Amino acid sequence: MKKISLTLLLLAVSTFTFAQSFKFGPKVGVNVSNYTSGNIKSDALVGFHLGGLLNFGIGEHFSIQPEVLFSTQGAKVDNGVKAEKYKTSYVSVPVMLKLKTSGGLYIEAGPQVAFKTGEDIPDQTIDHFSKNLDLALGGGIGYQSAMGLGIGARYIAGLSKVGDFKGNNIDPDFKNSVIQVSLFWAIPVVK
Repeated sequence: MKKISLTLLLLAVSTFTFAQSFKFGPKVGVNVSNYTSGNIKSDALVGFHLGGLLNFGIGEHFSIQPEVLFSTQGAKVDNGVKAEKYKTSYVSVPVMLKLKTSGGLYIEAGPQVAFKTGEDIPDQTIDHFSKNLDLALGGGIGYQSAMGLGIGARYIAGLSKVGDFKGNNIDPDFKNSVIQVSLFWAIPVVK
């Protein structure tokens, strides 16, 4: 965990050193999450995310954008009798590489590391449902106006297993899958 934190810090410092523009601001949106892989039967669960972003512009069309977001995700899991909400809260840190057109449209992609802050699991026979660390890759599209207001959609594909438990005929080899739709404001500080 210290290596991940140190790597993110070094990336931010080196990016800031070479940045030609710098923006920061708030970000808020809706999550539609589910579990993929494994043998779990689940349906999508609606949650939210909120936090902030930093945007380091390199040239006219390229930027690196680290974010810190509080994010709720999970799924409605079918336990054979009814579907119950399995919710996990994370503080996620995506680092997106963004390519933006002159008209404001952009595409983005990058890694994400998320740290569990809590979970709400109705099945009392499962102890510690989700792991403390979740690794993922994200990609998305969006539009950002000249004044920094924007809207974006991103898909986050989990790389690590959500849990490491055994029981209730659930194979723990399933991963997070999240679609995010966000509103943000990247406020220019340095141009």
